[in-house]
Amino acid sequence: MVAERREIRGLRALLRANLDGVEHAGIWDEEAARRYDTPGVGMFAPNVLGPTVERLRALAGDGRALEMAIGTGRVAVPLAEAGVAVAGIELCQPMIDQLRTKADETRIPVVLGDMTTARVDGSFSLVYLVFNGISNVLTQERQIAVFENAARHLVPGGRFLIELWVPDLRTLPPGRTGSVFAARPGYLGAHRFDPVAQHVVSHHVTFDRETGTAARIFRSPHRYI
Repeated sequence: MVAERREIRGLRALLRANLDGVEHAGIWDEEAARRYDTPGVGMFAPNVLGPTVERLRALAGDGRALEMAIGTGRVAVPLAEAGVAVAGIELCQPMIDQLRTKADETRIPVVLGDMTTARVDGSFSLVYLVFNGISNVLTQERQIAVFENAARHLVPGGRFLIELWVPDLRTLPPGRTGSVFAARPGYLGAHRFDPVAQHVVSHHVTFDRETGTAARIFRSPHRYI
């Protein structure tokens, strides 16, 4: 029993080390920001974006909308095109730079900062945080701070909407801390979990399809709720 506890502590320490070595402000550099957009495919597909934008437009009503972790404007740009006044908060300057190739500061103002504390002028009928954005905040205390900051921006009766993937930990074999979630030509995806801390590090490996001898790895840490 003692040996098992030591092994579990060791695994958790290793995972925390992995988390400590991956910071979101450093993940989304210029190269990652340039590669983020995939027009018409995946999360940029019309059948994904269309219903998302329509739902957010309906929730915003005649008011303004604030997107936390606005990124490159995947949702904000089409939402603004649908007639909603949109502003944003974003931690990483390269993502804002990519957004600026689609919309200027007058059309979609963005504050550079941490969504736990950053303040945008004015008030909003809708604050939203989609595509697992809340999981980028790695402690419960800071996730609560995101909710508190959203509340500071909302008008009375306003709404805060989040979208979050929750892993099915029942699929993990006993004693395992990781699993492969996707494997197809040119791509391998795997998760490494710490169920006690509710942490997961996602690993995305993209292979050179022509030679098969080179690969690019992208890692991101998350805390699921």
